[in-house]
Amino acid sequence: MKKIFLMVLFSCSLLGFAQTVTEPANNPKEWSQATEPFRIAGNLYYVGTYDLASYLIVTEKGNILINTGLANSLSIIKENIKALGFDYKSIKILLLTQAHFDHLGAMAEIKKETGAKLYVDEKDADALETGGKSDYELGKYGVSFKPAKPDFLLKNNDKIKLGSTTLTLLHHPGHTKGSCSFIFDTKDKNSSYKILIANMPSIIVDRKFSEIASYKDIQKDYTETFKAMKKLDFNLWVASHANQFDLHDKRKSGDPYNPEVFMDKCKFFKNLQDLENVFLEKIKN
Repeated sequence: MKKIFLMVLFSCSLLGFAQTVTEPANNPKEWSQATEPFRIAGNLYYVGTYDLASYLIVTEKGNILINTGLANSLSIIKENIKALGFDYKSIKILLLTQAHFDHLGAMAEIKKETGAKLYVDEKDADALETGGKSDYELGKYGVSFKPAKPDFLLKNNDKIKLGSTTLTLLHHPGHTKGSCSFIFDTKDKNSSYKILIANMPSIIVDRKFSEIASYKDIQKDYTETFKAMKKLDFNLWVASHANQFDLHDKRKSGDPYNPEVFMDKCKFFKNLQDLENVFLEKIKN
């Protein structure tokens, strides 16, 4: 009888810790819209939805997936990887640019299905493990994605290596506490490329920064991020959202492989300056 009671008590405890995932609704239709996967440059491929960018980096030791979109992006990502001729189960490393539901909604499921190791900026680990509930702004939605436990915590300039590919994590906080970008070198038979996968530092709060008790360093972090991103050296760039780097203006469905269309550094720095102008205007008030 005592054994049965303990089993019931344990079951109740598990239920007490269970959390209901409620992904925010009424998102832009482009976030869930399928789009043609394609090779960007070297061993980097686009496998995301129309606007939520997911990137596959293919190596001789397995593959790296960066960002997973919404929860319903899972089937699109799988089909895109298959359409490119790669094995979904060959994903060995999972990365993300920010711990928000629209960039890791399918992360926990992909981690479970592939057995891949999850590497995250240490400052986003808490948001990841609470399903976004601890986020300073989007925490208002409660648990907005299935929580995932990181396997490795990273700091600024840490390296992620798989096969002959080495990525460097760039800590660019503000949008989230652990927002980050990645930079790495790749090549094809004609050229070499230094690629930036950028997390653009947009502002998501209407409140004054001084009112955000759970993120006291937010203004300082944005300031440092803008300073750091202005100094970046690269020759090809993409971002967390397709619209942030004008993907669908640069490339139409069926277009041939052409890395040069993503080599507009001037556009990156203009977009960055536009975001900094918004930031500077906000801190005036």
